[in-house]
Amino acid sequence: MTALRSRRSADRSLARAGSAIPQLPLRRVTNPYPPMAILSEEQLKAIHDASMHILENFGIEVMSSRALALFERAGAIVDHATSTVRIDRGMVDEALKTTPSAFRLTPRNAERALPIGGNAINFTLVAGPPNVHDLERGRRTGNYRDYCDLVRLAQHFNCIHMLGNQVCAPIELPANSRHLDTYFANLTLTDKSFHVSAIGRGRALDGIAMMAIARGLTLDQMRDDPAVTTIISVNSPRRFDDMMAEGLMTMSEFGQSTCITPFTLMGAMSPVTLAGALAQQNAEALFGVVLTQLVRPGAPVIYGAFTSNVDMRSGAPAFGTPENTKANIASGQLARRYKLPYRTTPGSASNAADAQGAYETMMALWGAVLGHGNLVYHAAGWQEGGLTASFEKLIIDVEMIQHMMEVLRPIEVNEAELALDALGRVPTGGHFFGEPHTLERYSTAFYQPMLSNWQNYEAWTEAGSLDATQRATRLWKKGLEEYREPVLDPAVREELEAYRTKRREEIGDQEP
Repeated sequence: MTALRSRRSADRSLARAGSAIPQLPLRRVTNPYPPMAILSEEQLKAIHDASMHILENFGIEVMSSRALALFERAGAIVDHATSTVRIDRGMVDEALKTTPSAFRLTPRNAERALPIGGNAINFTLVAGPPNVHDLERGRRTGNYRDYCDLVRLAQHFNCIHMLGNQVCAPIELPANSRHLDTYFANLTLTDKSFHVSAIGRGRALDGIAMMAIARGLTLDQMRDDPAVTTIISVNSPRRFDDMMAEGLMTMSEFGQSTCITPFTLMGAMSPVTLAGALAQQNAEALFGVVLTQLVRPGAPVIYGAFTSNVDMRSGAPAFGTPENTKANIASGQLARRYKLPYRTTPGSASNAADAQGAYETMMALWGAVLGHGNLVYHAAGWQEGGLTASFEKLIIDVEMIQHMMEVLRPIEVNEAELALDALGRVPTGGHFFGEPHTLERYSTAFYQPMLSNWQNYEAWTEAGSLDATQRATRLWKKGLEEYREPVLDPAVREELEAYRTKRREEIGDQEP
């Protein structure tokens, strides 16, 4: 009898393998629950005051002469010898008067428009790793083929709402023009919004222009109808380099979204204490917010946070730690204090798509959700502290994101859900398997995981004894088989190709 059950279970497993990957339908995700308040009002004020002290007394180094001029004209104290800018709290307050508390990003498919702010949550693909990995081919340098496959998976899975900036770096392509190829892949292989590179004016403007082509709009028309965003990475502690500053100013000039994100690793790029790191993060983020509004009042901007800690024995970055999780929650309180949308990140330092990678990511993901993050960056595929994009980790993360989406669905309480009729019909000590109330709902009653395996031990062994990471390999390969390229007008594709060719020629061997 046990052997028969095992064979039947294995047969059902094989049958499921031939059907489509179960996933949640495309939907906008909101957080209906109150945000967690990990800091008291007094603590929030103390962090704010410390941030203002940093801005007014220590200042921020700005390596862009154009940005220095903007600050100086606005009344900031600029020390040109050290490129240090000091701003007072009045300038911060004035900037916050014009920042939108919420906005929308509209890609070429308007049905995939993303609300940024309020209770909305959006999850993005991992961005920036120089390496890529899967169980079959191992760890390798980022390349365009893998880039395109990862983008295809992002299109296929409904819970990934946006692409990050280069899911892996295609190292074989010229560094000064590879962004054109990644933008082209983003716009042809998906119809979702994406993050453009803000390393200088040229890369940012190329991303804006190519999205405008895909939407059939002019740059002027997109100024008040943003479609793309970018991450402005502050060189913590207290430095905005020239390329990041130029990218920020370009995005704001053209009405596109910027996310100001200090990279404050406690013990390395920020004080070893969480309060000190939050104060520094807050000062650096608000400084970037001010710059966006000096360029264009009303420019959409996101409060970004990426505070975690290092291993004090080795100096290596750590993610998904208790400190990282608390920082994700606390940063949400700070963002809400200034009525700004909030970006946060789940992450892991694990070198493999293993249990460590899963529990560290889930810890940080809970912090992101409890902190009411609006943009959860690097949500799928992050491995090795962000140095590798992993195909298996992408699948594991998609499963965790979908779990979280279902947790965020409110509990329904009504006559049908209370099921008093069913309770009255089932005798004491009976069961509900054959109840009409159960049979009407059995196929949709519970979340159906795509990665979890609930077979008994014998059936699982007979089916190959695959663990979650091995099953994830099957799923990413199946996802690529199921992928369907979104329709794109041939004339639009031709215009995008022409733009890419023209810009390659203009860039040549020079940096854009």
